[in-house]
Amino acid sequence: MSEYQPSDIRVSDSEREDALGKLGEHMSAGRIDIDEYGERSAKVTTAKTRGELLDLFGDLPEPKPTFGRPAPVAPTAPQRREPSFLQKVGPVVLPIAAVVAGFALLFLVKLPFIFFLPFIFFAVSSSRRRGYDYQRREAQRRAMHEYRDAMRDHHRQMRGYWRDERY
Repeated sequence: MSEYQPSDIRVSDSEREDALGKLGEHMSAGRIDIDEYGERSAKVTTAKTRGELLDLFGDLPEPKPTFGRPAPVAPTAPQRREPSFLQKVGPVVLPIAAVVAGFALLFLVKLPFIFFLPFIFFAVSSSRRRGYDYQRREAQRRAMHEYRDAMRDHHRQMRGYWRDERY
């Protein structure tokens, strides 16, 4: 596949990193000195288009930055699914059904009502905890995502410092 290099297309961070690496190869081969490397690397980091990057390599032999075709736009992330009818109604219907079953059993067996109060209390109180557990799990999931994103940004930043110190 031939290379696709229109000069007015904007460059990405990975293409800038590639160009910096190739400048480093030219410096290690002795084609440019450390001062010229500093000037050109500063221009590479501020370059906005492929043409600006290629102009910096005009007087140098290979390796030069290469660019592929622009990547197609990735599809958007799937939307969060709406809870099903059973997930919406279940936490409400289950305690009500337990209370109704308790009253039905009370009238069928004709036992005093006081014996069923602990079961009714347990059914109502357990339904409230389900919502709390869901909210707590959601908060934990969000915290884990934020931690993962912070660590990813930290690693990217450290990788950049390492590359700068290598040359």
